[in-house]
Amino acid sequence: MADEKENAKEGELELDNSGKKKKMIIIIIAVVVLLGGAGAGYFFFMGGSDKATSQTDIDAALDSDSGEAAAPEVDAGAQLGSALYVPMPRPFRFNVPGAARDRFVEIRVQLLVRGGDNEENAKMHIPLIESTLLGVFSQANADDLATSAGKTSLKQKSLAAVQKIMTDIEGDKTIEKVLFTGFVMQ
Repeated sequence: MADEKENAKEGELELDNSGKKKKMIIIIIAVVVLLGGAGAGYFFFMGGSDKATSQTDIDAALDSDSGEAAAPEVDAGAQLGSALYVPMPRPFRFNVPGAARDRFVEIRVQLLVRGGDNEENAKMHIPLIESTLLGVFSQANADDLATSAGKTSLKQKSLAAVQKIMTDIEGDKTIEKVLFTGFVMQ
């Protein structure tokens, strides 16, 4: 009887060892497959070539294929240079009257300028620009700001006011666009 128990235990041990070996082989295969998938994902998302293709490269290739010389499309008032964004240091928070009730508005603004000189001019005159924008914003109406047309109109009015004040101070418009990067009305 003791021999039977010893033989039964040895048989169980052999089954456990072979089961453990199978589990270990399955785990190793799974790890290898996962690492291969991670490597392929990295290659796919990070790009396979050393040279990144930019939009200007694509445009140049398209223009050379058509055989026509491409003329750069530049706004007549815009200066050549890279686009730089000058953020206003704090959001504009103010109340505006509405037909039913007054509303609280918070607007985050960034200014689009071209070239380093215009960026420096805009940064130097941030308090003046903030004051001008706040004056334009405070003339707004809550009912107008509830529509996208009203927001667009407010952007245009603020751009005109800022360009006028910068022309008076610097002799140049300096700012190409006023961008609302955040707009909350309660």
